[in-house]
Amino acid sequence: MSHAISIRNLDWRAGKAFAIQDLTMQVPTGAIYGFLGPNGSGKTTTIRLLLGMMSPDAGSITVLGESIPKSAHLALARVGYVPERLHLYGRLTVDESIAYHRVFYPTFDSAEAVRLRERFALQPDQKVAQLSKGQAGKLMLLLALSQRAELLVLDEPTDGLDPVIRREVLAALVEYVAAHKATVLVSSHLVHEQERICDWVGVMDGGRLVAELPMQEFRGGIKRLKLRHAPSAMSGMPFTLLSAESSGATDAEWVVRGWRPEMQAWLQGAGAEVRDVMDLDLEDSFVELLRGARHQTQEAA
Repeated sequence: MSHAISIRNLDWRAGKAFAIQDLTMQVPTGAIYGFLGPNGSGKTTTIRLLLGMMSPDAGSITVLGESIPKSAHLALARVGYVPERLHLYGRLTVDESIAYHRVFYPTFDSAEAVRLRERFALQPDQKVAQLSKGQAGKLMLLLALSQRAELLVLDEPTDGLDPVIRREVLAALVEYVAAHKATVLVSSHLVHEQERICDWVGVMDGGRLVAELPMQEFRGGIKRLKLRHAPSAMSGMPFTLLSAESSGATDAEWVVRGWRPEMQAWLQGAGAEVRDVMDLDLEDSFVELLRGARHQTQEAA
């Protein structure tokens, strides 16, 4: 499997307040990779590092085969970027912004820009400073898609948008990926939104990547187990135990990652009775991954 983004053993520290710690992360070529995590978890910092805006203290970053930050200029010519905050000149109109952006990218598709402008109902002579947050978000995505980029890096592209605009933006993104076989890294704290479009998921918390897995495994491999006589010995488990809580003298609830039906035999062999195996929705799975990672961090500390 080839990777559009490969990050290995990355460290970066901002004083004593925050650090990216030993981050290893790989975005498969052609994937829509949901980069999830609560606000302040390190998603935007990681994106700035992989785009060469900052230099890491240790580790390596490769984007589209180019070493970052050394060869960032070669990679960025093939990357479309939508930052978390508007980065366009407020005094320019929509059409002037398109013309300005076009100069920097030889692959820019002017006809596609016009088509998207009409689809997004953006007025060509409206000043950027007068755009609503939703309109500005659509304009930034329009510019990134019109580049015909091999890799799209989108930092909270739908944050604060109303549901109608959000769905419109995501639909345009999915259509672009299908037509051009592009790779997408999209960061968000809106878990349910990513379920509809992503096929890979990475979860950040406290500057660490606590999980990286296919969406199918994220959606279906995290379960809540109701057990009687849960085993006390934790060694040899065929799954990852995220949390364990007692619910009586003999009963317990476990949340596990990597569950498969045949693993029930392991629990029975350890003397446990499996009373129920329950699916978690995507948001509950996300929360349990964070809880499990934070518990491990506390134990290690």
